Amino acid sequence: MKPLTEADIRSSFVNATPDELEQLPIPGLHEMLWDEREFLGWRDPQAARRGYIVSWIDDRPVGIIVRSAGGSLRAGIAAMCSFCHSPQPATQVRLFSAPRAGEAGRNGNTIGTYICEDLGCSMLIRTAPPHLNPPATIAMRGASLLQRVQNFTADIMKSA
Repeated sequence: MKPLTEADIRSSFVNATPDELEQLPIPGLHEMLWDEREFLGWRDPQAARRGYIVSWIDDRPVGIIVRSAGGSLRAGIAAMCSFCHSPQPATQVRLFSAPRAGEAGRNGNTIGTYICEDLGCSMLIRTAPPHLNPPATIAMRGASLLQRVQNFTADIMKSA
């Protein structure tokens, strides 16, 4: 992923209200390992159900605000993130919804999908011993992850 500045992030959101942008917490950008990310995802420490996802689409950053469902999936079963396709305990995957951009979103139209609860898909695809997760596999999984994030973002940007 290409590095982002705070200004890049704040100006990238397509489905945020002015109030949401004013309250937007910025993660520690100086700590980011940009080469090990397909997108920037983080949760809001002040609003437990709110999250943010920023990815590059057509050489510009595009951000979306997502909200997690109040409840989680039933413990003891397996679930899969729709972004990174990593199977994991259901308590680590959550339904997130995002308002559509523009008038459709202001009218209450949303899109939802199951995503890793911490929005840490980029790290998850890299978590395995190197002999089980060679660089070629990581590159393939990363490209697929980025495509799914971009598809979800493109759906949010479409008119309903």
